[in-house]
Amino acid sequence: EAARDEAMRTAFCLSTDATGVRIQPGPLQERQRGPCRKGHFFVVLADRDHVFFEYQERHTSAAVCSMFKGYSGYLQADAHAVYDALFAGRPPVGRPPDPEQGPPPKEVGCWSHCRRGFWEAAVCKQTIGVEGLRRIDAIFAADHALADLPPATRKLRREQRVRPLVDAFFAWVEAEAVVPRPRGYATSALGYARNQVGPLRRFLEDGRLRLGNNGSERALRPVAAARKSWLFFGSDDPAQAAANLFSLVASCKLHGLDPESYLAEVIRVMPYWPRQRHLELAPRYWAE
Repeated sequence: EAARDEAMRTAFCLSTDATGVRIQPGPLQERQRGPCRKGHFFVVLADRDHVFFEYQERHTSAAVCSMFKGYSGYLQADAHAVYDALFAGRPPVGRPPDPEQGPPPKEVGCWSHCRRGFWEAAVCKQTIGVEGLRRIDAIFAADHALADLPPATRKLRREQRVRPLVDAFFAWVEAEAVVPRPRGYATSALGYARNQVGPLRRFLEDGRLRLGNNGSERALRPVAAARKSWLFFGSDDPAQAAANLFSLVASCKLHGLDPESYLAEVIRVMPYWPRQRHLELAPRYWAE
């Protein structure tokens, strides 16, 4: 919690994504026959400082707004509808306005998600998909060449080398979007790009912003792979406890710590550690 509070106060950009997990329906003595219900793990990457997993019972706007309450920096996500209320700065449907919400975060789009739609169209041998892939790959290639530059220099070079490619891509999208065509992968890919013009351009504002949200998807991969083995959680409480443990282990990996040694040492010192100094025990500061 101390690390999360620090991230909400100081993080430049948060990257987030979610995946589903199965939850047993209730205590054994009260359980009725039926399938497991679905819960959701969100992952949040806070710059290069922390990794957080958070369990939510539902994948809804209310859950997202509560997770990022008070944060007004950059937030990179996948354009799912559950983020719309958060980025618009309005309360979720059926909820009263929250006077403590503050200004909304600034949405950063994901070019990898945009590319995925054109890839699906290209697999189906649609020319729109092939052309979209060619243009987006050129944007990625131009930006990758700037990866080792300082952020300020990268921003200037992006203006010179990447922005013309982005402008040409959206001009092409607008021209193709008005051409009548049946619904399908090509139409969906063009619609995604057209609806996300602002967020997809946002990376040009600062050299520290990334084109894609692949980092948060990679962070979710262990959960997506392991759930085939552990199948389900017994209830919401164990799922949230697991999310806390996942957060510490992932943050240890981020900072090159051995998770087993770290957890053993933290458990040993925690009963004697001052409450106001819990942040010092976070993986980011543990080596110090």
